[in-house]
Amino acid sequence: MSVDVNQLEFRFMTLADIAAIVAIEEEAFSSPWTTEAFTNELMNNMFAKYMVMELSGEIIGYGGMWIIMDEAHVTNIAVRDDYRGQGLGDLLLGELQRTAVFFGSAKMTLEVRVSNEIAQRLYRKHGFEPSGIRPRYYSDNDEDALIMWAELDRERLKTEEL
Repeated sequence: MSVDVNQLEFRFMTLADIAAIVAIEEEAFSSPWTTEAFTNELMNNMFAKYMVMELSGEIIGYGGMWIIMDEAHVTNIAVRDDYRGQGLGDLLLGELQRTAVFFGSAKMTLEVRVSNEIAQRLYRKHGFEPSGIRPRYYSDNDEDALIMWAELDRERLKTEEL
């Protein structure tokens, strides 16, 4: 399904969004987060900021991060299967970075499977650079995680538009 990016809307996730988010999680990840995990993030984690990407009122992607001091840690980011390959993950990550800057972050970090070259290319495009390995990070297959960090360019991100 082709998307007109001018039709996209970004907003903060609410409890009412969780069922749609879990469905995307299950499409995207071999060890998806549960309804309980997202509920806990929204209700009990004061560091958590979760965004949804909507098209005509339908959630087609989301991303989450924890903002602690001046650092943002991306927890998850995913786009619905039907909408992948159109640059929407790129837009979503840009929105997370702008939101992180809004909340005072100067740096952003994440972990990504060492085998996930597609995601690594996206992250590099957004200024992320490898900084280490977390051995056996992923519990489903004991795969290592590549740790990546990016300096957030406040001026560029404040003025950047979709």
